[in-house]
Amino acid sequence: MAKLKHIAIVAREPEVTANFYREVFDLEIVGRADSDIAEGYYLSDGHINIAVLRFKDELAQGDSEHGGIHHIGFQVEDATGVDAKMRCANSQPVGDTGAASRSTTGDASRSRNVALRYSGPDGVMIDVSRQGWVGTERD
Repeated sequence: MAKLKHIAIVAREPEVTANFYREVFDLEIVGRADSDIAEGYYLSDGHINIAVLRFKDELAQGDSEHGGIHHIGFQVEDATGVDAKMRCANSQPVGDTGAASRSTTGDASRSRNVALRYSGPDGVMIDVSRQGWVGTERD
């Protein structure tokens, strides 16, 4: 089975966006991109690589205004602490967070996906969950 290992986010200000994910979720900056195509940062939690890029080439950027990432999810141990960090980073909860707790997945051992959604930098929504999502396990 394939495993998700990389997510790319288009950012107007890669340093600001990379620092947001580093400060709020304790991701480590593991690399820097600076080429004719793009500039930015690579972050990791040790399992997933997140590229935060500002494309210099319109062809490489594609239709990022409309076809970029909608949201990404982070499983955390301390949801209250992350909520405080999100709010300090001017990221407030959005939407009906209760709807997530009412959605069933059909998995008896983890029958609900429970997450809080926040507005993140560059229009990327961020889900934060203590339980995780169906099909995922905490490492």
